Amino acid sequence: MTTTGSPLPAPHSAIGIDFTLNGEPVSLSVSAAERLLDTLRERLRLTGTKEGCGEGECGSCTVWLDGLPVCACLVPSYQVRGRRVDTVEGVAPTRLAPYLASGATQCGACTPGVVMTAEWIRRHPTLLATHTVRELMAGNLCRCTGYDGIVNGIAAALDADRERA
Repeated sequence: MTTTGSPLPAPHSAIGIDFTLNGEPVSLSVSAAERLLDTLRERLRLTGTKEGCGEGECGSCTVWLDGLPVCACLVPSYQVRGRRVDTVEGVAPTRLAPYLASGATQCGACTPGVVMTAEWIRRHPTLLATHTVRELMAGNLCRCTGYDGIVNGIAAALDADRERA
């Protein structure tokens, strides 16, 4: 059998990767089978990113890859080579106030993913011309809040951003 394109690395081979993490350069070797979620949590000790389902369904592990929200459980670590990764640890604490004040957080399992998606919405408010906050947050599942606190927190954050502008 022949294939076109580059072959995938062997699952146990070490691959050197250099990337930018929360604005800082990172260089390390990873297994071809290693997920970005595991690299962040186990190797780099950035435990803010949580594993919920491990299947890309819940959004708990949402990070930004080159500015776009992705589920870190679905991204092989070697695919971030030369790219920019941002995690919840890179979010300024002052940006979190609207979410805390609105009750957007409870048990904390979904909070990092919710914050990363909410902050992405804040950086792209023009999306709200064609989508609701609830639609944009559809990839983030929460079993505790009922979503009203999350939606209210995002609305408060967007209002604060408009007032500052």
